[in-house]
Parts: sequence; C-alpha cells; structure tokens
Amino acid sequence: MHRSSRLVPAVIAALLATGPARGEDVVPPCHAPAAAATDAPTPAVAGARVEVPDVELVDQHGKTVRVRSLLLSGKPVVVSFIFTTCTTICPMLSTIVSRVQANLGDRAGREVSLVSISVDPGRDTPARLKAYGARHQSGPGWTWLTGGRGAVEQVLRGMGAYTSSFVDHPPMVLVGDGTGNWTRLNGFPSQAAIVAQVDSHAAGSRGQPVATTVKGD
Repeated sequence: MHRSSRLVPAVIAALLATGPARGEDVVPPCHAPAAAATDAPTPAVAGARVEVPDVELVDQHGKTVRVRSLLLSGKPVVVSFIFTTCTTICPMLSTIVSRVQANLGDRAGREVSLVSISVDPGRDTPARLKAYGARHQSGPGWTWLTGGRGAVEQVLRGMGAYTSSFVDHPPMVLVGDGTGNWTRLNGFPSQAAIVAQVDSHAAGSRGQPVATTVKGD
C-alpha cells in the first residue's frame, strides 16, 4: 500500500476530537481516493485570482449575508469549503480552522473573519451547519454559509472552489486581506501557516507568502 494511503487514517484520527458529521440521507462517496490520500506539501500561492460575487447567502443562524460585504470588509478573512456529510477531508480542514480560531483568540471575529462555505447547499441547511460548527468549537467570529444552488455556485466559481461534483471539491484555504488580495493554501495547511498569512495580510504585506511549506500538522 502507498505510504500516503496508510497515513490518511492516522492523520484523521489525530485531527478529529469528535466523530464525523452524519447525514440523515444517502450521499455519494466523500471525495476521490486520490484527493483524500495526498500528503505532499504544496506552496502558498500569493496573488490568487479570486472574484467575490455580490450575492446573498444564509448563515448558520438563518440570517441573510451579503457575501461581498462579508469577505471584503477591510479585515483579514480565512475561507474554507466543506459539506457536512463529508467524513474525510472536510472534518480535517474544519479542525485546522478550529485551531486557527484558538490561535487567534479574541482576534477571531473582532480583527479576523473565519468563513466556511458549504459546497452542498441542497443538504446543508443552516441548522446542519450550526450543528457541524458546534462539533468544531465554532465561536461567534466563525460564519458558516449555505444558500440557493445558483448563488452558491457563483461564489464557488469565483473563488476557484467549484467542481461539477461537490464531493470532489479541492481541499484548500483562502486567506484574504479584506480588500481583494488573496493567498491560496492548497491541501492541508497547518494552522501556523494560515495564521502567518493572516498576520502578513494584516500588516499590509501584499506580494510574498510566508516562508513555509503547507501540509497538515
């Protein structure tokens, strides 16, 4: 068996303090095996092309949120992409963002926005997102978004996270400065790498990613 295939179960067990999200209905298999098995480090990509559409989604409390206003508010933002019935990549990414939240402390929400966007809006209701977020210790500064399929697709396409099958969406985290400058962290970036990018954007650095490779803790 390939080394990366053996590594994935151990990584998942180490990252997840709680059980995976459980869907009430049958969903397709979660992510392609090749995507779930990758453990190769990937670099941060500064100057990532991101277009934030001016559409409305709904957060975990059922409140309407204008996406552009949320992501381009003038303060750094960390964006991830998940679906609640996923049992592999999404819980891993959400656990990493939870660690970012803990690292930021009271900066989360006040100085830095955390946003997770569902790639499966047909199943991920606000109530499901709220329950999923609670399993990852989501605080008041962490917004979980779902909405109509058309609006969600616009957001995913603009942010480079769209795939024809939601179960194959790419694992990645986007870090923005709140004015339109973005860095893309592919794969499973460590919480330290994400926070370093947040601090870089907050300090006004625009061109260079932090000097670190990006992989899971």
